Amino acid sequence: MPIIRSISNMRSRTREISALARERNEPIYLTKNGEGDLVVMTIEHYERLKAQAELFEKLGVAQSQAAAGKKGITHSQMIAKLRRRAHA
Repeated sequence: MPIIRSISNMRSRTREISALARERNEPIYLTKNGEGDLVVMTIEHYERLKAQAELFEKLGVAQSQAAAGKKGITHSQMIAKLRRRAHA
């Protein structure tokens, strides 16, 4: 269930909202005049969402390439490529 608070709470209860976001590890939706206005979340949560979005974008590109008949590289080739980068 989403956590919803009034934006006026942000002014008077910033520490409490910060603690709640860390404790629940989920975003807090702030409303203004009863309408959604902002979302507050921890940096860790934001970074996780950002990484997830980037992964889905890369998967979409890979699916498009596969559908177009483009060949990728094998697992062995990828491991060798990563090892070369790590030792460079």
